[in-house]
Amino acid sequence: MHTPEQLKYTPDHEWIAVTGDTVRVGITDFAQEQLGDVVFVQLPETGAAVSAKDSVGEVESTKSVSEIYAPLGGEVTAVNDALNETPELINTDPFGDGWMFELKITSETELGELLDADAYRALTGQA
Repeated sequence: MHTPEQLKYTPDHEWIAVTGDTVRVGITDFAQEQLGDVVFVQLPETGAAVSAKDSVGEVESTKSVSEIYAPLGGEVTAVNDALNETPELINTDPFGDGWMFELKITSETELGELLDADAYRALTGQA
């Protein structure tokens, strides 16, 4: 399984790419493998204000339905509309075209609560 070093992670199996006060969020390679074939994604609305750990959507696969959680507080500034037509991008390119949404974060302090790649690999037994 691939766990890019430059990203941050949550215990809920989401990755976070930080660019200034904006973050891009998706689910990890580990998560998509556990889910199986993704067939539907419900994403948050652009403009929605969210708090860390809020449920903001769902990922439905052939095996189960899983919640998507906001890793940080902020405002949803973009969603990956391509997932409406091709949700399988989460399986084929979870760290690229399979991204889910972007947030303009309200507090950089919350970034310190995220896991680095080594901690995430340890959490998932990849270390």
